[in-house]
Amino acid sequence: MSEPMSGQDDPRQEREAAADEAMASRRQLLMGGAVAASAIVSIRPALANTAASVLNCTIPVPDQARAGNYIAPNGQVVPAGTPGAFPAAGRSYTGEQVKQALRGRPLPGTGYEQNQAYLNYIRRLQSGTSGFTCYASLQMPR
Repeated sequence: MSEPMSGQDDPRQEREAAADEAMASRRQLLMGGAVAASAIVSIRPALANTAASVLNCTIPVPDQARAGNYIAPNGQVVPAGTPGAFPAAGRSYTGEQVKQALRGRPLPGTGYEQNQAYLNYIRRLQSGTSGFTCYASLQMPR
């Protein structure tokens, strides 16, 4: 009676087979976790460096090619002396300063309307314009 009948497997062999399968899947899970952990360890510093460089990049208002011009309230660069326009900042703002300004803080050394004009200028930057890459990188999600 202790011998298995034909057509039926030994329950002990079934348990051993199930244990072997569980060990294999655990091993695969642990190996996958090790791979993921090493990827995180190698990617995280790169992302930190990228984030730091984005915040330290600069955006000139306006770019050097148009220095001496004014910035209109809509962000366009206009000839010096244009009524309602603001003198160029004559300086560059860091990515961090621009990021804070886009969230509601003023750019250093600006009043409300001048700040809005400068932010409109920055929003209008196009590829090839000095500061565009910095501004574009501020727009990318992290």
